[in-house]
Amino acid sequence: MDAQQGLYVSAEKIHAREVDGRFDRLRSASTILLLGLYYVLPWFTWDDRQAVLFDLPARRFYIFGLTFWPQDFIYMAWLLIIAGVGLFFVTALAGRLWCGYACPQTVWTNAFVWMERLAEGNRSKRIKLDKAPWTAEKILRKGAKQVLWISFALWTGFIFVGYFTPVRELAPEIISFSTGGWETFWILFYSFATYGNAGFMREQVCKYMCPYARFQSAMFDRDSLIVSYDTLRGEPRGSRSRKNGKGGRELGDCIDCTLCVQVCPTGIDIREGLQYECIACAACVDACDSVMDKMGYPRGLVRYTTENALAGNKSRILRPRTAIYGALLLVLLLGLAAALSNRQELRLDVMRDRNALYRELSDGNIENVYTLRLTNKSDRDHQVTLSVSGLPGLIVDDATRRFTVRAGDLTTIAARVHADPDVAPEGGHAISFTVQSENAADITAESKSRFFLPIE
Repeated sequence: MDAQQGLYVSAEKIHAREVDGRFDRLRSASTILLLGLYYVLPWFTWDDRQAVLFDLPARRFYIFGLTFWPQDFIYMAWLLIIAGVGLFFVTALAGRLWCGYACPQTVWTNAFVWMERLAEGNRSKRIKLDKAPWTAEKILRKGAKQVLWISFALWTGFIFVGYFTPVRELAPEIISFSTGGWETFWILFYSFATYGNAGFMREQVCKYMCPYARFQSAMFDRDSLIVSYDTLRGEPRGSRSRKNGKGGRELGDCIDCTLCVQVCPTGIDIREGLQYECIACAACVDACDSVMDKMGYPRGLVRYTTENALAGNKSRILRPRTAIYGALLLVLLLGLAAALSNRQELRLDVMRDRNALYRELSDGNIENVYTLRLTNKSDRDHQVTLSVSGLPGLIVDDATRRFTVRAGDLTTIAARVHADPDVAPEGGHAISFTVQSENAADITAESKSRFFLPIE
């Protein structure tokens, strides 16, 4: 009977070899910087509040000195567009640098790999440990790794929720086991996601789950910077000793040591050409450069380069693709900066009272009632004056003519507006509400509505 072949073959676990070099140090520095920002940022304070806090129940989002509201969603959309165009620009210019140095999957995977090496040792020891039967030492080392991973994942989940619930309030709740249901759920969920993605799936996320790996080729061209193996220089490859050199054989500079494969976090052989699994981390560059140094050969057999450069042609940084992406990115960044600098501190929304079109008062005046919602987006209180225009003889009730709007707060008031029917024409008319800050003459907010008078 013929043996049946399964449709799916489990991937062999990749034990990436340790490597030291300029790109590895750059990657480590990037990991430390990005993780440091993530874990430390929630603990900073700004004007007696958490510097970065997304307060969903209050519908307020604090980013240092700026306070955003749901009405400011346009800025979030703007940022997402900038991020997308920025990714296209960087990819067209320098390939998958984002994946190799700044992607959250890469950053957290690096941290989990460091902990694995601390508990289980270098590559050869880890491979040997995986193949060995279960002993006290294996249980101790595997257990130590799991303790490190689970602790780090739980801390990651705690910090994640700390961006939505003030972290200085969340910490005592966790210690006293008094966190709410949703807070507990999200801490455990994000911890589990971190543990699974960075601890177990690792390169599988990059190879099979990440959509960027699938469409990156559409953003490449022959002048995009990628990690490449110089075939003309390296082939034909062959092993040799440093003492005897090539021994008179027609060999290229590649000694077929396979170190470039052993250090690759996704397990590919860069000598087979550009592959979608490559995340441009340049671990293979560091490994190959170290071998070239030992052999006395020039560095750069594996290097960051372009297809045109490998073919002996001149590479161009400025070309239509990068020029369009760069110009669009610059316009978007300048536009966002201008929009934020000219962002109004006060926002006024007016809604008419739906219970009555108008009321006739004892003095003969006509009254319309409105609900005013005034949002103070700044970090300071404002004493404001309310006025209305659009019809002759409009008067705002004294009780709502002046009031205070607290910093970062939403104030709701009922405004009563009167008009003399002998002066104002009958029917419906467009009017404007204006609030003027008494603290700063240039801070105002305006909103339109309609005023109704009886028709005889």
